[in-house]
Amino acid sequence: MFARQQDPIVAIATAPGRGAVGMVRVSGRGLMPLARALTRRTLEPRLATYGPFLDAQGQAIDQGLALFFPAPHSYTGEDVLELQAHGGPVVLQLLLQRCLQAAADVLPGLRAAQPGEFTQRAFLNDKIDLAQAEAIADLIDASTETAARSAARSLSGEFSKQIQALLEQLTHLRMLVEATLDFPEEDIDFIAQADARGQLQRLQERLAAVMRRARQGAILREGIKVVIAGQPNAGKSSLLNALAGAELAIVTPIAGTTRDKVSQLIQIEGVPLHVVDTAGLREPQQPGVDEVEKIGIARAWDEISSADAVLFLHDLPRSQDPADADYRAADESIAQLLARQLPAAVPVLQVWNKTDAAAQTSRPEGLHISARTGQGLDGLRQALLEIAGWQSAPEGLFMARERHVQALQAVQHQLDQAQAQLACPAPALDLLAEDLRQAQLALSQITGEFTPDDLLGEIFSKFCIGK
Repeated sequence: MFARQQDPIVAIATAPGRGAVGMVRVSGRGLMPLARALTRRTLEPRLATYGPFLDAQGQAIDQGLALFFPAPHSYTGEDVLELQAHGGPVVLQLLLQRCLQAAADVLPGLRAAQPGEFTQRAFLNDKIDLAQAEAIADLIDASTETAARSAARSLSGEFSKQIQALLEQLTHLRMLVEATLDFPEEDIDFIAQADARGQLQRLQERLAAVMRRARQGAILREGIKVVIAGQPNAGKSSLLNALAGAELAIVTPIAGTTRDKVSQLIQIEGVPLHVVDTAGLREPQQPGVDEVEKIGIARAWDEISSADAVLFLHDLPRSQDPADADYRAADESIAQLLARQLPAAVPVLQVWNKTDAAAQTSRPEGLHISARTGQGLDGLRQALLEIAGWQSAPEGLFMARERHVQALQAVQHQLDQAQAQLACPAPALDLLAEDLRQAQLALSQITGEFTPDDLLGEIFSKFCIGK
């Protein structure tokens, strides 16, 4: 993966499309000859220079700003050249091609950058650690204000500082254990004199606090997938529209109106929720179910099978209508299918709709709402936050990813084993040392000190080109 990291690289660093300003970015060693070939000037470090960007014949491609950041005081830690021009796609492509053309004479080896390669170089050159690098992508992809602010905190190093503090405590404890193993003739009662149990307990308490914040950060980044399911005409599309605050799905009294899934990203207290409206669930053999609706029902079950939570929407009873018994029987059949198809960990929230039109005598267990009037929707939103595991955002919440949570869980497992070892009448210090070593390796993967190359490749490949 890193075989070509010495090559100079170039890319358009602004989003595709038209805009007021666009930028072409170059990173590598010895970029000043390329800057002179493009501008016919020697650029002052970190000083914006206005002028033409020239083609091979000396004709202006565009007028703009050129900025030169000499190593190591740049984003990547290498020389960086930024050409800020008008944001037309043709202009930027011409500038990109001109950079590659001019490099044949003054900067051999210049090539187009791969996704995330500028940030990858910042990581490899110790400008940022891996958690901060991921925070850059999270800041770009943030879908809520809370997510953006939390990603900014991670980028500033808040999460990394917490991990570093854990590493220092863990390293100190590990050092004491291994020193005792190296000098057994001293006959030191390590556990008592070094307060190994107390140090380990304090380390576990600190880890638990970081894990709570990391889980919240992971929820903030990933969100959860919520699928609205139920029989036709239960009000699923109306509920999606009410939660989204927009008319996204068609609503009619005709059964089977929704033929395919309709998805929308909404936010509740800054938490992103991917809400999916699905076709009404009924037996495909029922009269009036055509081939298109059958496909919609099959897709509804596919969405349900991958949900993090399901809102099982019911009609509240309106009267002593004889058809009500058939409706309840169909609901029970769907409930049994949900129980068989969903993992036990996936919650199914019972939601009763149309409180504005239902008989007031019947109040089945669950949440009672009216998608039409908005009654009960605040309670539903809070229930969704509880399902997500979200608590009120603590001050200084940082962004985290699922891999961070998994790494912290691995650390917790190793520390639990170390605690069990210390609880023995005659602890085996060599096993204790190994538990602490494994915990340190898992923790170091978060900041990238001991991260496999294949994981780094996966992380940076998901960045946009030019970042």
